[in-house]
Amino acid sequence: MAATGDPHALGQLLRSRRERLTPADVGLPAGPGRRAVGLRREEVAQLAYLSTAYYTFLEQGRPVRPTSQVLDALASALQMSGAERRYLQVLAHGRDAEAVRADERQVEQVDAAVTDLVHRLDPDPTLIKGRRWDVLLANAAARELFDDWAALPSGQRNLVHWMFATNRARDVYVDWEAEARAMLGRFRLAAARHPDDPGFAELIATLHRESPQVREWWPRHDVTAIGNGTKKLRHPQHGPLDYTHVVLQVADHPDQTLVTYRPASA
Repeated sequence: MAATGDPHALGQLLRSRRERLTPADVGLPAGPGRRAVGLRREEVAQLAYLSTAYYTFLEQGRPVRPTSQVLDALASALQMSGAERRYLQVLAHGRDAEAVRADERQVEQVDAAVTDLVHRLDPDPTLIKGRRWDVLLANAAARELFDDWAALPSGQRNLVHWMFATNRARDVYVDWEAEARAMLGRFRLAAARHPDDPGFAELIATLHRESPQVREWWPRHDVTAIGNGTKKLRHPQHGPLDYTHVVLQVADHPDQTLVTYRPASA
């Protein structure tokens, strides 16, 4: 098989698995007067947290290159077996899922000079976030205040995922709901600037699967501008404190952002 995969065969596989399922199989109501064989396309898209148009392109065999996370979401929605999941990945990419994920793990790199600056800013908690808000680097003070990002699984080293999917974030942010809404609004604005980046689509789908707040708030289309300000954070040793924070863009890598915090009383 060619290294680029076989989009036509991929579309056939998706359609065949869609048609073998019923709404009852996936917990959806059939509705009166239903004539469709199996699930509808929009139902599969809903279950996988994708747009109907994007899923339709895949099923039509158009040259759309889905990532392994998108394919995993579709495989779960279509109740595929382990072998079917591997086959799906091969049809999409011409190789197995682990090889694809290895490529996707080649994340942004932080320059040595920026790395040195982040560590020199200790004891002020400082971190670097990437274009999709992955935490690329954090100094010791930031790891103590927020979380030990390096110890988390690679797919969870993301500020937005951490905010909505962990109890730790609810401990750190004294007014968690307000801060979570604001962060989601800022992330939404960042995602809108990269409409064709599949990494954003994957993360948004994951957030929808794992967070009822995201499922409730995302349809409202609230956005928030990124800027400096003050937050009340709960330090594990010193308790709740007001922190001022400054947000700076990395000149040589404009998709990377440095965020540094300092207790307001310091």
